[in-house]
Amino acid sequence: MMLLYMFDLKIKGAKNYNTLKRRFYYHLGKSKIGSKPWKTKSVIQVDDDLEKEADAFFLSFKGYVEVYKARVESIEEVTKPK
Repeated sequence: MMLLYMFDLKIKGAKNYNTLKRRFYYHLGKSKIGSKPWKTKSVIQVDDDLEKEADAFFLSFKGYVEVYKARVESIEEVTKPK
């Protein structure tokens, strides 16, 4: 079983948004969840054993990020070349 975290950065103003975005992705890259192999612009796959770390990471940006978590059994890429 794995977790999918879907998130969206929320802040008004271009300068404030860019500052938040740099700070968010910098800290994500330094965290245990940032080194996971599957992530996109707004979705990160996290193994169950890192759930507490992932929750803590997103809670550190509370008020500036909207986050949803889903438990999934498998992920299949639809656009993968044959």
